[in-house]
Amino acid sequence: MNKKSLAMAAVAGMVMIAPAMAEARDQIRIVGSSTVFPFSTAVAENFGRSSGFKTPVVESTGSGGGMKLFCSGVGTEHPDITNASRRIKQSEFSQCAENGITITEVKIGFDGIVLANSKAHAPFALTKKQIFLALAKEIPVDGKLVANPNKLWSDIDLSLPAERIEVLGPPPTSGTRDAFVELVMEEAAEEFPEIKALDKAAFKAAAHSVREDGAFVEAGENDNLIVQKLEANPNALGIFGFSFLDQNADKLQGATVGGVAPEFENIASGDYGISRSLYFYVKQEHVGTIPGIKEFVAEFTSDKAWGDEGYLTEKGLIPLPSDDRNAMMKSANGMSPLSM
Repeated sequence: MNKKSLAMAAVAGMVMIAPAMAEARDQIRIVGSSTVFPFSTAVAENFGRSSGFKTPVVESTGSGGGMKLFCSGVGTEHPDITNASRRIKQSEFSQCAENGITITEVKIGFDGIVLANSKAHAPFALTKKQIFLALAKEIPVDGKLVANPNKLWSDIDLSLPAERIEVLGPPPTSGTRDAFVELVMEEAAEEFPEIKALDKAAFKAAAHSVREDGAFVEAGENDNLIVQKLEANPNALGIFGFSFLDQNADKLQGATVGGVAPEFENIASGDYGISRSLYFYVKQEHVGTIPGIKEFVAEFTSDKAWGDEGYLTEKGLIPLPSDDRNAMMKSANGMSPLSM
């Protein structure tokens, strides 16, 4: 084939590819938090059955992974919505803004982070300080920070079982991990004078560093997999959202933390000490291009979905108070832009 023929073939190939690239998706794409995943999936399925639009595709990528995908750009190759089990970070918001993305933030309710184990084992009663002493990479011993020497739970407190510390939990890309570190590890670190006296950077390093010697096992973004592993190993504890405990209450039980059980009422009231807000974020530039986004948001924020008696409560969602819910519904359906 001569150079002229090759050039003509290349142009023909470009002509064939261009329409495919320009073709808009007809299905909403959602990424993000494994904790929000079951709620988003339930809304997607109801939306697909009742709206006339295709059922959205929902992927569990973790909050951090979802934000990275969501903020990477505008266009059909990028997701329309991302779920998060913690609020968007300033750095993520800035990345979105740099890529021409306007965001609508929707807080959907509350969730508790639980430490749960198999019902084949006795339940755990823990404090945040004990959890820190079990999972921190370094802990204070005789006034100095040293590599965590605790191998058994009873090494921390004789009231705890003489069993090897083994906790299955989320990776650093997970919003559950972010919230757990903030609500448990940071708060507990404040109780140790040796750590509290450190400068800001050193305190953060001490509070956020989780041990890597096998006592804590990163189990990925699939919380269902953690549930299966807990069934197979009754001596292990798992860290995940309350909704997964609620859906597996026949197999698993939640540890009390500070004497408070991880139950719906205790999380809703704020009495349970490891509670956090859940969110999803909408890319405004895709509204009107990808069909059904506004309608999906309306379904998610409807009383039949996220209300006190809505179908999401059956999945373990703790609803917002009614006044907050109504305000958030108006903001979400009006596609109010987020500013930080």
